[in-house]
Amino acid sequence: MRDLNRVPTELPALGQSTRDDGGRQPRDDFEAFVRTRTAPLLRLGYLLTGDQHLAEDLVQSALARTALAWPKLHTSPEAYARTTMYHLQVTWWRRRKVAETLPGELPERTGTDNTADAAFRLSLQRALSRLTPRQRAVLVLRYFEDRSEAEAAAVLNCSTGTVKSQTARALARLRTVAPELSELYREVRKP
Repeated sequence: MRDLNRVPTELPALGQSTRDDGGRQPRDDFEAFVRTRTAPLLRLGYLLTGDQHLAEDLVQSALARTALAWPKLHTSPEAYARTTMYHLQVTWWRRRKVAETLPGELPERTGTDNTADAAFRLSLQRALSRLTPRQRAVLVLRYFEDRSEAEAAAVLNCSTGTVKSQTARALARLRTVAPELSELYREVRKP
């Protein structure tokens, strides 16, 4: 059985890559991919984990696996990296035995940001932190990435019914723990 948390170390040295048919070095292509797509992958990682440091770990592990598969990737490398991130996150939360929560209220920022947008973001962040990792992953797939139930089920390796039930439970829990987000619920339900 493979260790899914192992970080691959068999990457070739910078000078050891071979040229592909286009005259470019595959390692150069991968480095360009990392430079251009790390920020969006970090945003996705944060949405999945709820923690900046865990998001960085998740992206690093996914990029390491993407680097190993790079010569075989003929379609979208970002799709491969995102799918790897979902699979790693599922593996991590299955193994995690202690639930992580934010201690109490978040401290006030030292600036005057009185916009309603900031309050809404904080309220949403607190509400999302109260969801299980699986519920958070389903909401990210369905509403942030705008994937269908079947696509979300394929990414998470579960049935469509599981995606539907986890989505319903997650939205019900959000309504319970954060009634101030009712405007968001109305926007989601609009046809």
